[in-house]
Amino acid sequence: MAVFTYLAKNSEGKRNEGEIRADSLDNAIQKLTSNGQMVISLKEVDGTLDFLGPFLDEVQLSIERIKNRVPLANIVFFTRQLATMFSAGLTLERAIQSLGAEEKHKKFKKILTSVSENIRKGLNLSESLTRHPGVFNTLFVAMVKAGEVSGNLNDILEQLSSYLENLDDTRRKVKSAMNYPIFMILFLISMLMVMLLVIIPKFSQVYSQLGAGLPPATKKMIEFSTWFGNNAGIIAFIVFIVYAAIWLISKTQRGGFALDSIKLKTPVFGALMEQSILNKFCKTFGILIGSGVPVLETTALLQKVVDNKVYEKAIEDASDFIRDGYNISTALRRTEVFPSILLQLASTGEDTGELDELLDRAADYYQKQVDALVDRMTTLIEPLLILMVGAVIALMVVLTYLPVFHLGSALQSGL
Repeated sequence: MAVFTYLAKNSEGKRNEGEIRADSLDNAIQKLTSNGQMVISLKEVDGTLDFLGPFLDEVQLSIERIKNRVPLANIVFFTRQLATMFSAGLTLERAIQSLGAEEKHKKFKKILTSVSENIRKGLNLSESLTRHPGVFNTLFVAMVKAGEVSGNLNDILEQLSSYLENLDDTRRKVKSAMNYPIFMILFLISMLMVMLLVIIPKFSQVYSQLGAGLPPATKKMIEFSTWFGNNAGIIAFIVFIVYAAIWLISKTQRGGFALDSIKLKTPVFGALMEQSILNKFCKTFGILIGSGVPVLETTALLQKVVDNKVYEKAIEDASDFIRDGYNISTALRRTEVFPSILLQLASTGEDTGELDELLDRAADYYQKQVDALVDRMTTLIEPLLILMVGAVIALMVVLTYLPVFHLGSALQSGL
């Protein structure tokens, strides 16, 4: 018996979706219609492929992005220059060819050459960009396509370049807030590795030659250092396996949702991530709506932009509510994920017909929140991390040198 996923509406117009078991497609349709439901879509599910398909697509796209990694700053500069050159009257082929010739980044230079050649062969810009998903994401391609269809490609490119500059600025601020804590933690781990693998074993040899009795705390530390040195390779392998497993789990729907939920609940850093996501959501939503992209197409693109499974699921649910007839603000409110400030601005924008402008204001508000959080983190976290690193290193040094404080008795016992 096969399993089918269905989308249907009942007699009251309420939307239903789920799975149904039946011997055939016709039998599944009969079961649904016999309950008074109108079938909108119905397809057979292969349990293995249904799980592996999206998972493998996510892994493949991630590998593609790593393989063709291009700094966002380069893409921002390319977009801004392309908008300027195109508005000045140059053809897309000539403009991209000129930018490719001047590009210093080797991978990006090769990609721009490929895009220029595809345009020369007769493809439009959006079709040429689609062939490089690791560099030009779905939003970038959709915006360009909207500009081609509407005939306002130069205006769209200007908006896109401004959007990418804002995104690059936000990302840079978030990274700057996280770089220092990450550096301090890596520095602490490096110092502990040096202490455990190099310094403590040398001291333990000296103490063993003296034949002195060691304090219990120092003995425990030496035993741990010996164990760590003997198992360092296995520990490194386990850490690598755990990291690889978490990365693969993050590419699945449920695993990614769970991990992203944990990230958003992380003290301080979770709030920073959430404000950054909301800034990206509002800015993207405002640009797409203002460019005339239909609402459901906009929400489909937003799911691929927010980079967080919790918000992806919320946007997907909001899309379903909009499809059922709810307005945008009500649909977002029913997900119970988006904050009240955003909902109020979205509701006002719908009432006044200025949704794109109010979403842009919301994006500016969340940008200021990101700036404030970065300043607060810099003020509070840096001294706390310095104290933590200093305390751990001091403890290790004290435990290592503790027997030296009793060197006289240690020498006597050695004699």
